[in-house]
Amino acid sequence: MGATFSQLYPPKPSLTEQNLPSQKGKVFIVTGGYSGVGYHLSSILFRAGGKVYIAGRSEAKAQQSIAEIKASVPDPSSAGQLEYLPLSLDDLSTIKASAETFKSKESKLDVLWNNAGMSLAPVGSVSKQGHELHMATNCLGAFLFTQLLLPSLQVAAQTSPPGSVRVVWTSSVMVDTTAPNGGMHMADLASPPLDQTRNYATSKTGNWFLASELAREVGPQGILSVTQNPGNLKTNILRDADKWVPWVLGPFLFNAKMGAYTELWAGLSAELTMQENGAYVVPWGRMHPSPRKDLLAALKSVEEGGTGQAGEFRGWCEKQSVEFR
Repeated sequence: MGATFSQLYPPKPSLTEQNLPSQKGKVFIVTGGYSGVGYHLSSILFRAGGKVYIAGRSEAKAQQSIAEIKASVPDPSSAGQLEYLPLSLDDLSTIKASAETFKSKESKLDVLWNNAGMSLAPVGSVSKQGHELHMATNCLGAFLFTQLLLPSLQVAAQTSPPGSVRVVWTSSVMVDTTAPNGGMHMADLASPPLDQTRNYATSKTGNWFLASELAREVGPQGILSVTQNPGNLKTNILRDADKWVPWVLGPFLFNAKMGAYTELWAGLSAELTMQENGAYVVPWGRMHPSPRKDLLAALKSVEEGGTGQAGEFRGWCEKQSVEFR
């Protein structure tokens, strides 16, 4: 309970735009980078000199955000670059084209922030391929996009210190409070319940599972993969929730910029090393003080004394997306 409370009322952030080193020469992707947490993160990275690709489905919204961010900087020539990258995470058939567009422009990728997400969509909502919408957007789309960008991350890792090239996934405090024992019911993947809170929690647990499994895959190459709970925030992620939800949660929500500090720490803090690969970051940038034991067991393979559920889930994601590689 103490760990959950500390996520609801976190200590002050240790890495902000005030002490972030120059990011000139770095190339970043922020999915969902034109609103909420992603908007603030993209702004911070741009001001620090990074080249930021804002990935999402709406070019109009992205270009508006790019113009606003540039206008907020007194001397844009001293900052970095901002570009739009088309990306629809709920349609697996389009994601390869997005990755190829990026790779046609850049030879490397230093950090990928899988920031975009779906929360409390209307019951019965599905993706273009018929998957439950939370699972499709938060896990399957992000998984495929990440896999397709691994060559770009590997190029960056060849000339970067171990652990500085990263993939940052996005979870939620609901992983601690709502996920069932063991993390998820695998049967829910084939037959999703008519319970959007449960479906959302399953997808957010899935993000930690994917972060952990990716850490196994690319850790030997010096790439760090972690998940993070950005915090309880005032963003449009609750746009599809019942009208009473924002009203009830309002007193417990922080400005979206605070969530950007969580993601900033997960993506760029020197405090994170390869020893923390696959780990869970909590607001506003620190290691989870006491993850649930059943979830830690799910991250381990059966041979390691765990349940192997993370590996099983990763395999399911691979099976659903392989035809779109």
